Amino acid sequence: MHFKMIIVFTDDNVTEDVMDAARKAGATGATVINNARGEGLEKPKTFFGLSLDTQRDVLIFLVEEHLSRHILETIAKVGEFDEKPGTGIAFQIDVEDAVGVSHQINQLTSTVESEL
Repeated sequence: MHFKMIIVFTDDNVTEDVMDAARKAGATGATVINNARGEGLEKPKTFFGLSLDTQRDVLIFLVEEHLSRHILETIAKVGEFDEKPGTGIAFQIDVEDAVGVSHQINQLTSTVESEL
């Protein structure tokens, strides 16, 4: 079985919605890193000219490769990443090897077989 890692940077107020949607789309779990900081093209400012930092979360999903695109698209839709600037980003990368996921492989085998 081959895996991809989906990494998501999003506002903390949509983390739970993104996690729930990813799970419904086939993700079996995630790691959440709180209190990350990110900046887009322009650093947001308050009306006093001070910098305005919003709390971000980093979500890391290790998913089966055949399910990864659907999960990624679901995350983008729920997070409204393409509709609203600054709401977050998500991307996937190939994983060469992974250990500690044998318990997930048993569950994923039947899911992937039914998808193919």
